[in-house]
Amino acid sequence: MSQSPAFVLNVLETPEDPEGSQEPSPYDESEVHDSFHQLIQEQSRWVAEEGLELQQRQPETGALGASGSDHETMLGPEGAPVYSMATLRILASMPSRTIGRSRGAIISQYYSRTVKLRRRAGRPQLRDMGRSARPSLRLYDLELDSAVLEEEEKRGLLVKELQGLTAAQRDHMLRGMPLSLAEKRCLREESRPPRGKHRAQRHRGLLSCCDQLRDSCVLASHNLGLALLSGLQALMPWHYALKRIGGRFGSSVLSYFLFLKTLLAFNTLLLLPLLAFIVGVQAAFPPAPTGPVPAFTGLELLTGGGYLTHSVMYYGYYSNATLNQPCASPLDGSQCTPEAGSLPYSMPLAYLFTLGAAFFITCITLVYSMSRSFGESYRVGSTSGVHAITVFCSWDYKVTQRWATRLQHDNIRTQLKELLAEWQSRQHRRSACGQLRRVAVLGLVWLLCLGTTLGCTLAVYTFSELMIKSPVSAEREAVLLLLPLVVCLLNLGGPYLFRILAALERHDSPVLEVYVAICRNLILKMVTLGILCYHWLGRRVGTLKDQCWENFVGQELYRLMVMDFIFTLLDTLLGELVWRLFSEKQLKRKGKPEFDIAGNVLELIYGQTLTWLGVLFSPLLPAMQIIKLLLLFYIKKASLMANCQAPRRPWKASHMSTVFISLLCFPSFLGAAVFLCYAVWQVKPSSTCGPFRTLDTMYEAGKVWVRRLEKAGPRVSWLPWIHRYLVEDTFPIYLVSALLLAVIYLNIQVVKGQRKVICLLKEQISNEGEDKIFLINKLQRVYERKEKSREAGQSQELSVLTSGANLGPVFSVKCGRGP
Repeated sequence: MSQSPAFVLNVLETPEDPEGSQEPSPYDESEVHDSFHQLIQEQSRWVAEEGLELQQRQPETGALGASGSDHETMLGPEGAPVYSMATLRILASMPSRTIGRSRGAIISQYYSRTVKLRRRAGRPQLRDMGRSARPSLRLYDLELDSAVLEEEEKRGLLVKELQGLTAAQRDHMLRGMPLSLAEKRCLREESRPPRGKHRAQRHRGLLSCCDQLRDSCVLASHNLGLALLSGLQALMPWHYALKRIGGRFGSSVLSYFLFLKTLLAFNTLLLLPLLAFIVGVQAAFPPAPTGPVPAFTGLELLTGGGYLTHSVMYYGYYSNATLNQPCASPLDGSQCTPEAGSLPYSMPLAYLFTLGAAFFITCITLVYSMSRSFGESYRVGSTSGVHAITVFCSWDYKVTQRWATRLQHDNIRTQLKELLAEWQSRQHRRSACGQLRRVAVLGLVWLLCLGTTLGCTLAVYTFSELMIKSPVSAEREAVLLLLPLVVCLLNLGGPYLFRILAALERHDSPVLEVYVAICRNLILKMVTLGILCYHWLGRRVGTLKDQCWENFVGQELYRLMVMDFIFTLLDTLLGELVWRLFSEKQLKRKGKPEFDIAGNVLELIYGQTLTWLGVLFSPLLPAMQIIKLLLLFYIKKASLMANCQAPRRPWKASHMSTVFISLLCFPSFLGAAVFLCYAVWQVKPSSTCGPFRTLDTMYEAGKVWVRRLEKAGPRVSWLPWIHRYLVEDTFPIYLVSALLLAVIYLNIQVVKGQRKVICLLKEQISNEGEDKIFLINKLQRVYERKEKSREAGQSQELSVLTSGANLGPVFSVKCGRGP
């Protein structure tokens, strides 16, 4: 290893100092201490005037020259400029080089802060102190660096000032200091004030009963707080599992499981009001059975019919009365009239308003999640320097367990792989011929994919029309599984065909490849659901006039959800486990299949869309979706750990969560909302079942309630006014929409303005860096000119002295030869 260079301060000696070699007498301490500060100021002034420099001590002699006539800035071994010692000294005293790096500067800075905080008087002058308290000049060496002594002095003053602060102020000040933990610990120990007799008694073991009880309570409360914190961390669903997945497979695979967790929260939020105001109330006040209830056979778990039809699972079970006691359904089909003094809980109103409120809460939560995810993913600032931040600032030093350190190590390594892969993908450029060839291939692949989607749509439409023409009896409910079976087969086979065609495209970016696959799968699934919605509300309503068509639609959605879950399990088993075993045993390949992010995410969006479409006809469908998501998480996690490998081309999924939430909001939730609004406002309910059996539309339940409120009296007259002017009138809706668009536009403009300001600030920072380089070069040239002039003066004096020494004997001889 190379040794650090030694530096010496060249100080000019005074020519006339006869007593310079004698040691100062202890009796002259007062004069020495009075002149000590003056001596340091004179040396500093000499350094500024004469241009003295800290010169590197060379081990060999004769190293004074070698500057030559060229005084330009020299370059180091790596092309960096090498400046003189004086320039380096000035650079080291710059604020950017001291604050945050120099321990002495930090101590001096925080000493000033503590002085201002305490508002004390300054420290006494040296001349006001006693003779024994003054430091002796003999203890100092002029060849030592005074910065070390100054640092120690400021450290002692900082400790004294910290002792004068309260415990909370002292801890806050120490916590904010940019020092190492060992340095902070040292300062805390030195600044801790003595505790007197209580501290002595504590060390002697003479604690009183009250002190022991207080210490026990404090210790118990501290342990309880730690236990509660660990319990809250354990309550976070799948906390350790998500960390393990992210550390092993990267953020791209982790985004799927985070999206599944988000869907679980949405379904829980949707299910709670339905259980509280619809399902729970109807279960507490069950209606009278209209006929014999079939026995449970187990086939109902697949078909959704039979015994489940006469339960709170479907729309037809709910009554149309004001609930208080069981009310028999009238024979003439009219609305059931409540008895006197009954509970004022109208089931039609509760059904309609609870669903509306649940959808409104879901919409607000979804928009908030999307905006928050957008703000986290597309930040205003850029990602420059993220590699250095990941390397130097990602490690959590609070981690002590071995498994936690290994997990964090894997996570940081995967992040670095993703960042490097993203950087390499940006460096790749294509030629003009390559771009034309790529455009032709993309166009051909897209035509084939759209043709496949059109064929799947025609197949679903044809099979649905065939099911309408051949009605199924109650004894052959298993035949009703054919339409969901065909739909799930097409939804499973279509993405595999898209994946084969995508191999021809050869995308450079894995992110773009996933986005294209999501777009194609989304088109296939949304078009299929659109055909099914037309089949249910456009065709089935007309063919099931004398039956409860709402129950049929709910059962269809239930069957689609069950079959989708079964096909997802088969895809996981055949597509991942069997393919891994086949590749290892037969093909003799060590590589495992990669996790299909696009297909699995679209399966989640498809299942959530089915849930939102069927919540009007089956209020317990969100509960089925929650069970499905829980099972999917553990099944997918086990299959991922055993059968899949990390992506061969690592990539950072910084925007994936935002894209998933956006797809969930606009195609999925918006389409489900349009479907349900059409069913509530336009389609006539069944006349034999459900809470809206006597009305022309479901929306008329609100109008009936308003007419009753108008007849109730002036005390509730404000409720009909709200319904008339805020619900039925469309002007408030347009006004709110206009305000929302204005707010969105203003936010977009604010973000654009912030980006422009940040760009200007970055340009200003770059210009300031160039200004510093310019000033450093100017400073270097000034010092080089001073050194050149000083060397010229020294050489001239040396020549004069040499010539004088040579002329001396001649002059003496001439003087001796005089007359």
